[in-house]
Amino acid sequence: MRAVTRLATGAAGVLFVAGLLVGCGDAGSSGAQAPAATGGGAGCAPVAGQQLIALQDDKNLQNSDNVVAAINTKAATPQAVAATNKVAQALDTPKLIQLNRAVNVDRKTPAVAAQEFATANNLTAGIPTGASGDIIVGAANFSENQTLGELYKIVLTAAGYNVTVQTIGNRELYEPALEKGDIQVVPEYAASALDFLNTKVNGANAQPLSSPDINQTMSQLRPLGEKVGITFGEPSSAQDQNAFAVTKEFSDKYGVTTLSQLADKCSGSATILGGPPECPQRPKCQQGLVATYNFNAGSFSSLDAGGPQTKNALRTGVISVGLVLSSDADLAS
Repeated sequence: MRAVTRLATGAAGVLFVAGLLVGCGDAGSSGAQAPAATGGGAGCAPVAGQQLIALQDDKNLQNSDNVVAAINTKAATPQAVAATNKVAQALDTPKLIQLNRAVNVDRKTPAVAAQEFATANNLTAGIPTGASGDIIVGAANFSENQTLGELYKIVLTAAGYNVTVQTIGNRELYEPALEKGDIQVVPEYAASALDFLNTKVNGANAQPLSSPDINQTMSQLRPLGEKVGITFGEPSSAQDQNAFAVTKEFSDKYGVTTLSQLADKCSGSATILGGPPECPQRPKCQQGLVATYNFNAGSFSSLDAGGPQTKNALRTGVISVGLVLSSDADLAS
């Protein structure tokens, strides 16, 4: 799994940390003060169930972490840009969930999952050919990004390049390598890439620029990329960002499919929010739910960052709603 530093606005450090788990605790065990229930509402007690669904972020709390190709500008030929844009055009969040499920649940390799996706979606059709030379696709150290790297390998190979995929690590490692041209292409996430480059170029205290609107995010990201020698392709509609999940049984019982409905129907004492220990202090987690949706849980359970503890707590009826990632393989598409 990967840690969710997307919880913070403008986080410039490591985006993903493999294997980060924190101790599970009872409701309110994080040490943070549990939010007050609104109007003394009863809230919505947890409902156990196996199928998890992400509630729609209908007021756009989260920033636009859409998958987008980052290309070293010297390598950003028309063929390379067109090839990676084919991935963007074919990919959406439900398809990204299915790709993650193929790897994380069905235990296929990223290369096999990518090839099956490419075949099913006719991914190489119409790609401009005639390119030549070597391209190294860098990937972060988690399976989703590695699968995306394999998709880029497929389309870039179809364009005529000799392509290899190399797992690099976190953004603090692969972004400088991309700038220097040691690698030529990386699967990126728009808002997180913007936050990183913003603080790198404009300083650690720079005003955050990322937005829930992908067009606004890209309009800020492209000029910063130009300053460091990185060209960004067309963003896909696929997003890997913070999301809040419930069981299908919870959704059916309380009539909740959006975060607005969660706030309206489930603010109150019986509702238990689960997530990583830092969630109560983060603007994209509990603080954001209060500020954007006026959602007030009765208590908070300190678990992990979208990992097995949170998902197990949802399935076993320990928490009502939990922080996950929007492309998690366990979500219903």
